[in-house]
Amino acid sequence: MATYRFLRYFVLNGAAKMFKILVVDDDKNTRKYFKAVLEADNYTVYTCSNGAEALELMDREYVDLIVLDVMMPEMDGYELTRSLREVQNDIPILMVSAMQMPDNIHKGFISGADDYIVKPVDETEMLLRIKAMLRRAKIASERKIVIGDAVLDYDSLSVYRNEEVVELPQKEFLLLYKLLSYPGKIFTRIQLMDEIWGAESDTGWETVTVHIGRLRKKFENWDEFEIESVRGLGYKAVKKV
Repeated sequence: MATYRFLRYFVLNGAAKMFKILVVDDDKNTRKYFKAVLEADNYTVYTCSNGAEALELMDREYVDLIVLDVMMPEMDGYELTRSLREVQNDIPILMVSAMQMPDNIHKGFISGADDYIVKPVDETEMLLRIKAMLRRAKIASERKIVIGDAVLDYDSLSVYRNEEVVELPQKEFLLLYKLLSYPGKIFTRIQLMDEIWGAESDTGWETVTVHIGRLRKKFENWDEFEIESVRGLGYKAVKKV
């Protein structure tokens, strides 16, 4: 029973909460509606009213996917998408718009959107499309990362290679999984603290350094990946196969 309670807590509060979605729409009621739908499906949700606000938030917070309106003041959805793609940011973007003419949809994809749905939105369809986009982005719904012979298995909190299995404490696994979900991406210690321990945690950012040290020790003889320190910034994971 204790194991069941832990696994249920982990599924409801760990795995799903790893995914952060940014809703960008100038309509307050739409933002509230999308936020409620997504939170009910166990996503963490941020909201902004235009593209300029979204860029400012993304400088402070890490997000996994954007649900994006097209027509907005200051910076519309097309412009925000183009600006992200121009700097090689490949975050999944789902455009959601009342504009349903083929030319509008084509423009959305040309600007760099990954998918496009028309308002009024069927919430089940939106959630299914989001899950598909996260899957395509290799943030796999099956919660496994494969690197050569090494496999990170979210459900068992373990990393295995052939017959070798390393079971990790929850925080260590979540930390390694997050880094290897985005190889080459630099995460600051504060970002990792907020992501893994929560923004309200009283734990100091030094905890991240301690956990990184433990992970390095456990996988020092593994050739598939490593965790690199980026001086003055934080850490990144590097795939080596």
